[in-house]
Amino acid sequence: MDKSTTTIGFIGLGVMGQSMAGHLIDGGYSLVVYNRTKEKANALLEKGAKWADTVADVAKQANVIITIVGYPKDVEEVYLGAEGLIPNAKEGTYFIDMTTSSPSLAARIYDEAKSRGMHSLDAPVSGGDIGAREARLSIMVGGDQAAFDAVKPIFELMGQNIVLQGAAGAGQHTKQCNQIALASTLMGAVESMIYAKKAGLDPIRVLESIETGAAGSWQLSNLAPKMTSGDFDPGFYIKHFIKDMVIGLEAAKEMGAELPGLELMKANNDKLAEMGHEDLGTQALYKLYDK
Repeated sequence: MDKSTTTIGFIGLGVMGQSMAGHLIDGGYSLVVYNRTKEKANALLEKGAKWADTVADVAKQANVIITIVGYPKDVEEVYLGAEGLIPNAKEGTYFIDMTTSSPSLAARIYDEAKSRGMHSLDAPVSGGDIGAREARLSIMVGGDQAAFDAVKPIFELMGQNIVLQGAAGAGQHTKQCNQIALASTLMGAVESMIYAKKAGLDPIRVLESIETGAAGSWQLSNLAPKMTSGDFDPGFYIKHFIKDMVIGLEAAKEMGAELPGLELMKANNDKLAEMGHEDLGTQALYKLYDK
């Protein structure tokens, strides 16, 4: 995609979005940004990004638009609302929703975009704030091959493992596979560290022995040191993890799949939210069992 004729719109400048948008500027693209809280855009504006006052303004200025917002209801409003992207964008625009959202909503957005001569890809990511900062996100994509090929150079500025999984919605289904595996792996990391503590062991020394063996995982290597040191700052918010699990459980119910591990983790994280911890990182699950 020719940088000289491409303006990228970026909507959603949260923990991950700010870093992702920054890589696009560093990669030489013109960028227009919108966020509900303008202050979060300041660093990008200083780097040369332009500010848009509304979602519709982004649609009118950009021909590739990336979104990474909070919840499916936000995605629906941003894309399909009267002041949203699709009603206000130009024919030929490429939409890339990188929010973890509903597979069925992704398919709806694709159909509506296609009916207006536009292109839509659902492309949720994994890798958290660290992966976003280091431009090594895993990007799971659903949509048409031609649209994927057209914007792949843009994906490559934000991630390293970029796979077209299938038709519209396939990216979101793949992200749910990721979240389902993540949920039970995180539970195992928490239980392992609780056991180590109860046994009087040094958790970090335990990690030296087990993280490179068959029990090794990203959750164990990256989150176990945080949880045992009392660092519960969010790389990925509990409230967003709950949102993801709701999406996964609803989709699983529609397909007739039983996911007991995910159900347990949803219940555990609901308890954490009730305790006032919804804005902590997912490693705060440790708090529930550190008694």
